[in-house]
Amino acid sequence: MKISLRDIAKKAGVSVGTASNVLNRPGIVSPETAKRVQQVIEEMGYNPNGYVKQMTAGHSRTLGLVVPNVSNPFFAEVARGVEDAAAKKNYAVFICNTGESHQREERFMSVLIEQMVKGVLITPTSLKPGHIKMLKERGISVTLIDAAGKTSTECSVSVNDIRGGEIAIEHLASLHHTNIAWVCGPATIPQAADRSKGVAAAAKSLKLKISAITTGTMTFAAGEEAVEQFLALDSRPTAIFCANDLLALGMMRGLLARGIRIPDEISIIGYDDIEFAPSAAVPLTSIAQPAYQLGTVAAQLLLSECEGIETHAHQEVHFQPELVVRNSTRDVASARAEAVVRREYAHLATSYFGSSGSA
Repeated sequence: MKISLRDIAKKAGVSVGTASNVLNRPGIVSPETAKRVQQVIEEMGYNPNGYVKQMTAGHSRTLGLVVPNVSNPFFAEVARGVEDAAAKKNYAVFICNTGESHQREERFMSVLIEQMVKGVLITPTSLKPGHIKMLKERGISVTLIDAAGKTSTECSVSVNDIRGGEIAIEHLASLHHTNIAWVCGPATIPQAADRSKGVAAAAKSLKLKISAITTGTMTFAAGEEAVEQFLALDSRPTAIFCANDLLALGMMRGLLARGIRIPDEISIIGYDDIEFAPSAAVPLTSIAQPAYQLGTVAAQLLLSECEGIETHAHQEVHFQPELVVRNSTRDVASARAEAVVRREYAHLATSYFGSSGSA
């Protein structure tokens, strides 16, 4: 009868993952456990062939990519970067869409462990260290993507979202907006939380009024629904900053549908600079992130660790966001002046044509 790694694990009283680590990553297993498993291997004459050894060691040349919303063009571009970098090393990528759900994220961790992927790139819905610990205990390398690392035990690639929040508010302030709505996603999402910190810091420094509108998700539909909350504010802001472009585009659609002119009556700015931003009904001003580069660099760091390159050291790579100005934001003073001119013109036109009609 052919002996399997599962047989070895059962007799040694350990998990299959631990037995695999004894064979392939003995350094992460306690000496006592390693000795016990090795004794069972010798007793049972276990000698895995190359394929089984690869699979039990997590050497399937597959990476897991866990993202909050794969339909968001930003994460689609991140995934493209990951896949391109992985393909150069003959790795495949298994993409998991959490839908911004912490529960789905947890389930995907278990699935990826069962699939014995070589490494996992994750944009977490929340930075709970238990997820990373669970993967690492099974010999799976982890790299955080679009999120700063909280420990020195894994690589991370992120954008300075605090600074991104500041840049957006500073841009609106330069256009003389002093009353601004901040449409943010759930505070549990690290990126949204950091952007909120940037908004608060800039508003305090520049002495601006900020009205926060919290959405349950960071989607187009959530942005469109947030319009009602915006219109219900006691003192209507002259500008809106949204935590991502999908929220901004959703709000733009809702405002335009109600006859509110952008940017004449309301300026709006998003975050991510997705490919749809320039072609929106009103080209969207946005805070740009290097999505493709985030994906490629994160994958390169993960593969470096997975392949055991001796020179590999855990790194925290930080990119800086950039402002991309388009037509959706303008100076509030000039917008008001134009509105006055339009009203006067309309009044004159009405008076002229009205008197002509009565003659």
